[in-house]
Amino acid sequence: MSETFNIDQQEFEVKEDLVTWSNAISFSRILVAFPIVYLHYTNGQQITWVITALVLYGIFSDYLDGYIARLTNQITEWGKILDPVADKFCAFILFLYAVFVDIIPLWFFVIEIVRDAAIMAGSLYIRNIRGKVAMAVMSGKISVNVLGLYWLAAFFYPDAYAAQEMLMGASLALMFFSFIDYLHRFNQIRKGVEFN
Repeated sequence: MSETFNIDQQEFEVKEDLVTWSNAISFSRILVAFPIVYLHYTNGQQITWVITALVLYGIFSDYLDGYIARLTNQITEWGKILDPVADKFCAFILFLYAVFVDIIPLWFFVIEIVRDAAIMAGSLYIRNIRGKVAMAVMSGKISVNVLGLYWLAAFFYPDAYAAQEMLMGASLALMFFSFIDYLHRFNQIRKGVEFN
């Protein structure tokens, strides 16, 4: 395999800017988990339109930040860090709360955390040896979406056990598959393959 091969199959300029609209949207997703948890807990675990709006914003912002970055030609090293960190931090808070209120099992949360920690450690290693952060793989994005659907089912429909079990199974399968995908990408980059 040639070292000039780009694992992302396309090249684009990655900037160093921190203050961009897309980065601000990613950062806001980190913050949105706190009012969701607070409002749900203080409202006797009842869903309100404000909670629903905040959850919808969290979902929408995950697509909006990348779209804005590409639209404004503001793909940045900071954005490549902030986007997955925002996803993982928001998921950590929301799933931790779901375990606390006993709508998601602790063992599932532990698997999710161990997987994410391993991926983050690999990302930090790549940054140390190559000087930049690798972008997320598509299977990872799909895994996050299905994980989100599982959380939504547990949060909004706590009695829908069949749907939750189906989504839990799909989440576990996709977490495993995407982890293998990340591991393969990690090994390629470690061996010198180019990436954005």
